[in-house]
Amino acid sequence: MDIKTASALRRLRLVSGPEAISFLLLLVCSVLKRTTDFNAVPVMGAVHGFLFVLYVIFWADAWNRAKWSLGTAAFYFVMSVLPTGGFFADHRLKHEAEDAVIASRARKEGVVNA
Repeated sequence: MDIKTASALRRLRLVSGPEAISFLLLLVCSVLKRTTDFNAVPVMGAVHGFLFVLYVIFWADAWNRAKWSLGTAAFYFVMSVLPTGGFFADHRLKHEAEDAVIASRARKEGVVNA
Protein backbone atom coordinates (compact mmCIF):
# COMPACT_ATOMS: atom_id res chain seq x y z
CA MET A 1 0.00 0.00 0.00
CA ASP A 2 1.11 3.54 -0.60
CA ILE A 3 0.47 6.86 1.12
CA LYS A 4 -2.65 7.54 -0.99
CA THR A 5 -4.11 4.24 0.16
CA ALA A 6 -3.29 5.07 3.77
CA SER A 7 -4.94 8.47 3.30
CA ALA A 8 -8.08 6.84 1.91
CA LEU A 9 -8.21 4.53 4.93
CA ARG A 10 -7.73 7.47 7.29
CA ARG A 11 -10.54 9.43 5.64
CA LEU A 12 -12.85 6.45 6.03
CA ARG A 13 -11.75 6.08 9.62
CA LEU A 14 -12.33 9.76 10.38
CA VAL A 15 -15.92 9.61 9.19
CA SER A 16 -16.79 6.18 10.65
CA GLY A 17 -16.88 7.35 14.28
CA PRO A 18 -19.07 10.43 13.75
CA GLU A 19 -21.34 8.40 11.45
CA ALA A 20 -21.84 5.80 14.19
CA ILE A 21 -22.51 8.48 16.80
CA SER A 22 -25.02 10.23 14.54
CA PHE A 23 -26.79 6.92 13.94
CA LEU A 24 -27.11 6.31 17.68
CA LEU A 25 -28.33 9.88 18.24
CA LEU A 26 -30.88 9.46 15.47
CA LEU A 27 -32.19 6.33 17.16
CA VAL A 28 -32.46 8.19 20.48
CA CYS A 29 -34.24 11.08 18.77
CA SER A 30 -36.66 8.64 17.16
CA VAL A 31 -37.55 7.19 20.55
CA LEU A 32 -37.90 10.67 22.07
CA LYS A 33 -40.15 11.74 19.20
CA ARG A 34 -42.52 8.89 20.00
CA THR A 35 -42.45 9.29 23.78
CA THR A 36 -42.19 13.08 24.28
CA ASP A 37 -42.81 16.33 22.43
CA PHE A 38 -39.12 16.57 21.51
CA ASN A 39 -38.60 16.15 17.77
CA ALA A 40 -35.03 16.43 16.54
CA VAL A 41 -35.42 13.67 13.95
CA PRO A 42 -35.37 16.01 10.92
CA VAL A 43 -32.10 17.62 12.04
CA MET A 44 -30.40 14.39 13.14
CA GLY A 45 -31.69 12.64 10.04
CA ALA A 46 -30.03 15.23 7.83
CA VAL A 47 -26.77 15.10 9.80
CA HIS A 48 -26.70 11.31 9.75
CA GLY A 49 -27.62 11.21 6.06
CA PHE A 50 -24.76 13.55 5.19
CA LEU A 51 -22.27 11.52 7.23
CA PHE A 52 -23.54 8.26 5.75
CA VAL A 53 -23.10 9.58 2.20
CA LEU A 54 -19.55 10.67 3.09
CA TYR A 55 -18.89 7.23 4.56
CA VAL A 56 -20.07 5.51 1.37
CA ILE A 57 -17.94 7.79 -0.83
CA PHE A 58 -14.86 7.24 1.32
CA TRP A 59 -15.64 3.51 1.53
CA ALA A 60 -15.71 3.24 -2.27
CA ASP A 61 -12.43 5.16 -2.54
CA ALA A 62 -10.76 2.98 0.10
CA TRP A 63 -12.05 -0.19 -1.59
CA ASN A 64 -10.59 0.96 -4.89
CA ARG A 65 -7.22 2.06 -3.50
CA ALA A 66 -6.68 -0.75 -0.97
CA LYS A 67 -7.78 -3.43 -3.45
CA TRP A 68 -9.97 -5.07 -0.81
CA SER A 69 -11.60 -8.39 -1.48
CA LEU A 70 -15.37 -8.42 -1.81
CA GLY A 71 -15.64 -9.82 1.72
CA THR A 72 -13.58 -7.02 3.26
CA ALA A 73 -15.49 -4.36 1.36
CA ALA A 74 -18.78 -5.94 2.39
CA PHE A 75 -17.62 -6.01 6.03
CA TYR A 76 -16.94 -2.27 6.05
CA PHE A 77 -20.22 -1.52 4.32
CA VAL A 78 -22.20 -3.64 6.78
CA MET A 79 -20.43 -1.83 9.62
CA SER A 80 -21.92 1.43 8.31
CA VAL A 81 -25.50 0.19 8.61
CA LEU A 82 -25.19 -1.27 12.13
CA PRO A 83 -25.77 1.20 14.98
CA THR A 84 -22.36 0.64 16.60
CA GLY A 85 -20.58 -0.81 13.56
CA GLY A 86 -18.67 2.39 12.85
CA PHE A 87 -16.72 1.97 16.07
CA PHE A 88 -15.61 -1.53 15.04
CA ALA A 89 -14.73 -0.30 11.56
CA ASP A 90 -12.71 2.55 13.08
CA HIS A 91 -10.69 0.14 15.21
CA ARG A 92 -9.92 -2.18 12.29
CA LEU A 93 -9.17 0.69 9.90
CA LYS A 94 -6.70 2.15 12.38
CA HIS A 95 -4.60 -1.00 12.14
CA GLU A 96 -4.90 -1.18 8.34
CA ALA A 97 -3.80 2.46 7.96
CA GLU A 98 -0.83 1.96 10.28
CA ASP A 99 0.23 -1.12 8.33
CA ALA A 100 -0.06 0.81 5.07
CA VAL A 101 2.17 3.62 6.35
CA ILE A 102 4.78 1.15 7.66
CA ALA A 103 4.83 -0.71 4.35
CA SER A 104 5.12 2.54 2.40
CA ARG A 105 8.03 3.77 4.50
CA ALA A 106 9.80 0.42 4.23
CA ARG A 107 9.43 0.50 0.44
CA LYS A 108 10.64 4.08 0.28
CA GLU A 109 13.73 3.27 2.33
CA GLY A 110 14.38 0.17 0.26
CA VAL A 111 13.98 -2.20 3.20
CA VAL A 112 11.45 -4.36 1.38
CA ASN A 113 10.47 -4.80 -2.21
CA ALA A 114 6.70 -4.94 -1.66
